[in-house]
Amino acid sequence: MSKQFQRKKENFTCDQCNTLVQGNGYTNHCPKCLWSKHVDIQPGDRAETCHGGMKPIALLPKTGGGLDHARILHKCVQCGYEKWNESSSEDSSESLLALFAQREP
Repeated sequence: MSKQFQRKKENFTCDQCNTLVQGNGYTNHCPKCLWSKHVDIQPGDRAETCHGGMKPIALLPKTGGGLDHARILHKCVQCGYEKWNESSSEDSSESLLALFAQREP
């Protein structure tokens, strides 16, 4: 099993909102609804067999970076695995703000 990132340009249809997503080799979630899919053990390897939906559950903005430079915490609704992913400039501002607003006080 390789520990190196394996870049793969893949387009996909989001399982959550049915948006057609144009992948760039680094795309790991839907830019419209922010959901992901549990497909990797190591980034890009597509070796995970769970394939559960990864719900965005938290947003952590980077210091001085704003919401377009944030980290999104995804949690698999099937097995409970959690993983942080970088947000993208392509991500919906409305979805990022809604996720940020869900945080506990």
